[in-house]
Amino acid sequence: MNESTFTPGGGQPGGQGTAGLQAVGSVAVRTFADRQSGFRSTSEQTPTQTAHQSMDGHHVNAMAGDRSGDTDSRFADYDELPEGHFYDPDAEYEPDPEYAATLAPDAARQRRERIGPTGRPLPYFPIPGPLTDHGPAKIIAMCNQKGGVGKTTSTINLGAALAEYGRRVLLVDFDPQGALSVGLGVNPMELDLTVYNLLMERGMAADEVLLKTAVPNMDLLPSNIDLSAAEVQLVSEVARESTLQRALKPLMSDYDFIVIDCQPSLGLLTVNALTAAHKVIVPLECEFFALRGVALLTETIEKVQERLNPDLELDGILATMYDSRTVHSREVLARVVEAFDDHVYHTVIGRTVRFPETTVAGEPITTYASNSVGAAAYRQLAREVLARCHAE
Repeated sequence: MNESTFTPGGGQPGGQGTAGLQAVGSVAVRTFADRQSGFRSTSEQTPTQTAHQSMDGHHVNAMAGDRSGDTDSRFADYDELPEGHFYDPDAEYEPDPEYAATLAPDAARQRRERIGPTGRPLPYFPIPGPLTDHGPAKIIAMCNQKGGVGKTTSTINLGAALAEYGRRVLLVDFDPQGALSVGLGVNPMELDLTVYNLLMERGMAADEVLLKTAVPNMDLLPSNIDLSAAEVQLVSEVARESTLQRALKPLMSDYDFIVIDCQPSLGLLTVNALTAAHKVIVPLECEFFALRGVALLTETIEKVQERLNPDLELDGILATMYDSRTVHSREVLARVVEAFDDHVYHTVIGRTVRFPETTVAGEPITTYASNSVGAAAYRQLAREVLARCHAE
């Protein structure tokens, strides 16, 4: 990665210095009216390629569910939103021509071949069918030692999306800050029993700690600042790295997925989460400093695989806070795909004001703003996670 990679036009085909920068800028500042006029000019040839704004201001394909023409019937593969529209996960990412050249020779081919924001062909993730029975649970650790990359947001919304598809989900708040509990409307300071008690007190049953959330099929093991003491107290325990695994074992048959929100560090609590987990999802903010820490995290995962949990595997890296308008976000995403290839999820979580709003509301985006692009992205992520699990 050299300096030219982060200069306008550098590292991308078609970059032409200042002229290229002006071209990118002219596209990046287009208004919605300009986009609409552009679509109208092309609608004479392909009438189904029109767009409208969703409730949160993003663009979705208004004619995606229309099967009157064979060329666009592919869009009907995606979830139907409450207002009767089908979400096109590419619609929010309308790249400038220079960026489009890095994905496909032309924008038309990009649409035709369903190239996703990662630059790879976007596969179809089927809507899962209902389950007749539940368990044993697949345990997923949401892990990254850097803070502020979307671990808690992804834990809440992935869990809620899986619950929407009929899966029984348990969320484990394994961060002493208790952000996951707060994000689901629980005040950590008012809790008498938390996951700390489940870890440290012999004879404590999980049912005494479990809380029901407002989302059907989704429960919570809450946390607060007391959990910070566990990292010190566990040092003298026998098989200290397996404490969480033992605590979750009685719950395995009751749930389909257990998602653990890890603290932003690689300490003993995080090692406990990795020892208990079957899979690791690494939320990665599309920013350079977040990218630097991934190598250290993968080394830790490999050590846990070798010494504590041979069944652990890296399920995927989830790009979060992606903004296709910035060269930096696109460059970071391209480097991640280049380094990790198929380990990078096709689903990319873009920036939207809805996410901080949901934290204040204390509920997932799938219920707070069900028709938003963010909610649809996490539903697609849930389908992608389920598809990867079924492919094993």
